[in-house]
Amino acid sequence: MSSPLLLYNSAFLAFLATAVFIPPCNGFAGAGRYHLRYVRQLSDDHFSGSKRYSALHSTKQNENDGSEELICAAVLVPGFLTGAAEFQPLCQTLTERGLPTVAVPMPNWHWIPCLGGRSARPILERIDFTVKHVIANDGDVTKIPKFDYSLWDTWIDFCNNPGGILQVGGSSRVDDYPVVQPRGKFPTSENLPNKKVALIGHSAGGWISRVYLSTREYGGKAYCGSNYIHSLITLGTPHGDAPGPAFEGVKWINAEEVPVRALSVAGTGFKGGDWGSLTQGSYAFCCPEGSDGTGYDGDGVTPTFSSLAMPGSEQLLVEDVSHFCWSDVFGGSLFAPELTEDHKRGRAWYGTDEIVDQWASFVLDHVPQCKLRLEKSTVSYE
Repeated sequence: MSSPLLLYNSAFLAFLATAVFIPPCNGFAGAGRYHLRYVRQLSDDHFSGSKRYSALHSTKQNENDGSEELICAAVLVPGFLTGAAEFQPLCQTLTERGLPTVAVPMPNWHWIPCLGGRSARPILERIDFTVKHVIANDGDVTKIPKFDYSLWDTWIDFCNNPGGILQVGGSSRVDDYPVVQPRGKFPTSENLPNKKVALIGHSAGGWISRVYLSTREYGGKAYCGSNYIHSLITLGTPHGDAPGPAFEGVKWINAEEVPVRALSVAGTGFKGGDWGSLTQGSYAFCCPEGSDGTGYDGDGVTPTFSSLAMPGSEQLLVEDVSHFCWSDVFGGSLFAPELTEDHKRGRAWYGTDEIVDQWASFVLDHVPQCKLRLEKSTVSYE
C-alpha cells in the first residue's frame, strides 16, 4: 500500500466498486461531546459554555479594501474519487446555517483522468465553472447550469492528461507538463461583478483548490482564483510534501503561501497502526520516505501533520474526528472495514453538525451577511 503504484491500483479498484452508486453522506450528531483544540491561536477572544464559539480571525481577513463585495455563499470541492452527491447533506447543513453552499457539480467518475497522480486540470475547470456561475448569480447556488462532458471525453482525457506514475506527456513534474486542454464545455462569463465567494475543499479537493487560487501557470493555465475567492477552508487535506508522482502537485503549490485567508482543519484519533491497512497505507503514502505510517495520528486517511501543513493558513485541530462518512457510502465496509464500523457506531466526521459549526464560523464570522445559528452548537472546547 505504501507503493505509489499499488496505491494507484487500489484506488482504481475502489473507484470501480463505487462508481455506479454512492449515496450521500448523512450527518448525525453522534453520542459524545467533541473537543476542538486550536493549534495556533486564532483570536484573542475567549468564551464560556459548550454552546458558545470563538470568532476565528486570520491575519489576512482585513485585506479587503472595500472595492469588492464578499458574497455569503460557498463552493465545495469533493475529495478524490467522490462527487457532488456524497456532499449534498453537508451543503444543506451549511446552507441551513446561513452559508448557501453548492458542491462542484460532478459525479465521481470525472476523476478518472486524474488517476495515478496526474494533472488536476480537469477538476480545476469544474471549480472555475462553478465559482464563476455562483458569482454571476450573486450567490444563488441553485442556478448552476449543466456542463457538457461525455464518456468519450473521459476516455480522451484519460489518455492525454499529463503526469502521474506513467509520466504521460514525458514527465511527472508539474512544470514539465505539456499543455493539454481538458475536454468538455464549461462556459463562463469573464465579465463578472467584483465579488468573491468562499471555497471549501475536502481531502485532495483542498490542495487542488490552492492551485485554483494561484496566479502561476499549472499545465499551461493560471486560474487566478484569488480574484474570486475571499476564504478557503480545507478538511483533511494532505498539504505536506511526500515522495511520489501523486504529490507533485502538492509540492508545486507548496512553493507559495495561500493568497487568501485560509483555515486548515485536521482530525485526530486514528493511530496508523490501529485502524487497518487503509489507514496505515494512507499515512505511509502521505509521510516522508521510509515511514510505514504506524507512528502517526490523523483522521484515518490523512495524518494530522499533513492536514495542518498549508503554508500561510490558520489551523484547527479536531479531536476524534474521521475523514469521511464511511458507513454512508457503498463499498466502505469492503475497503475500510474498521473505519466504516467506527463511523456506524457514531464517530463524527468533518461533516457532522457539531464539527461543521466550528470550522464554518471561519467564513460565517467574516462575511457580514452570514449569521451562525449559535443554538445548534453543542461543542465544548479545551
